[in-house]
Amino acid sequence: MKVTDLKKTYRSEEMTKKLTKRINIIEGQVKGIKQMVIDDRYCGDILIQVAAINRALKSLSNEILKNHLTTCVVEDIKNEKLEVIDEVIDLFNKIK
Repeated sequence: MKVTDLKKTYRSEEMTKKLTKRINIIEGQVKGIKQMVIDDRYCGDILIQVAAINRALKSLSNEILKNHLTTCVVEDIKNEKLEVIDEVIDLFNKIK
């Protein structure tokens, strides 16, 4: 698949800002864990932070999935591109 063959999702400026803000927070959390490792912090403290990042990533994933279903998938179904249903099933299998 060539890069030009990739699908795109056009998000509102508001959605892009919202997702970017969440990603920046996660990025900061990851940098914090890196520093904790460098500083020889207690394993339990690091694991608590890793769990927080996992929850943040899951929340981000859910937000992107919700947006995908309510925009891209709905639009494809309206345009009778029903192959999107198989794509969604494949997507669920990959992200579960």
